[in-house]
Amino acid sequence: MKAVVLFSGGLDSTVLVQQLIHDQASVRLLSINYGQRHKKELSHSSRIATSMNLPHRILDLPDLAELLSGSSLTDSSVELPEGHYAEKSMKSTVVPNRNMILLAMAAGYALSIDFDTVAYAAHAGDHTIYPDCRPVFADAMQNALQLADWKDLRLHRPFVNLTKAELVRIGAKLGAPLHLTWSCYAGEESHCGKCGTCVERKEAFEVAKITDPTEYVY
Repeated sequence: MKAVVLFSGGLDSTVLVQQLIHDQASVRLLSINYGQRHKKELSHSSRIATSMNLPHRILDLPDLAELLSGSSLTDSSVELPEGHYAEKSMKSTVVPNRNMILLAMAAGYALSIDFDTVAYAAHAGDHTIYPDCRPVFADAMQNALQLADWKDLRLHRPFVNLTKAELVRIGAKLGAPLHLTWSCYAGEESHCGKCGTCVERKEAFEVAKITDPTEYVY
């Protein structure tokens, strides 16, 4: 397998990269600045790529945020909600059509370098809030990628039925640099500990019974 990984520098995508390395795949990382509030994740993606000695590109498209407004992740006028992903308030963190846009860019990159796979780390915990992380969306994207070019291109989404706690266990077992990952949507100097991704991150380490290396403000 030769895979371009849509890489945020977060826990999920880092575990995915470590799994691909373990499976002896050829890997390149693509991170995208789409004007997200938490662009701090991009510096973490670079640190992780360096630690793994992997080719890494950051695509700068900050003006996308103006088109993808209405989300608390791209629009500073929208308050960032705090609490668990199960709460309805977390729907304000949905960025309109984000994964289709970002996966399309990763697909174009993969096709241009003759890679056969685009990989992303959507997992079961995302399904409640993010429609573009559901298996039905991934299936539709797989079909679209098959029609996008004469070359065969597949969408690899091995975690789509796994919980985040299971990803933590996999990452710890494979030696993924979990301490370098960034999850917080607030994008400050440290993880806030209160936003949806921080709450989910804390819970995942606790359920997995793995020591959480993250420093939280709260």
